[in-house]
Amino acid sequence: MVRNMDQKSGFQSIDEYIAACPSDIQALLSDMRKAIRETAPAVREKISYQMPTFDYFGNLVHFAAYEKHIGFYPAPSAIEKFSQELAPYKTSKGAVQFPLSQPIPIDLIKEIVKFRVSENSQKEENKKMVKEKAKSEKK
Repeated sequence: MVRNMDQKSGFQSIDEYIAACPSDIQALLSDMRKAIRETAPAVREKISYQMPTFDYFGNLVHFAAYEKHIGFYPAPSAIEKFSQELAPYKTSKGAVQFPLSQPIPIDLIKEIVKFRVSENSQKEENKKMVKEKAKSEKK
């Protein structure tokens, strides 16, 4: 099964999502999942928008299988930061399409995930600083 935007039955886990795909796609998604988890071992896996999602102080990245590509959703900031590296692929504001006819760029995915971990870590640190400042101003 390839992702269907109109799918009404919800996946409960990334394992379930991957298992619903054809075996050749399962291997690609498993490789992507492994790369993400190796790069960001503290991520939490979940299903969001009926897609495998990796959470680290907020959504880190998502991916989804389609008929002719795998969609990878690392947020607009990552698409902009890696625009040169992503130039061979179809991109939009927050997504990139990796054609099934080409090897999945695992090393690039790892670099993007590292960037997103850094970005989300900085956002979390900023939140903590704001909370601490608000606490100290109340005293």
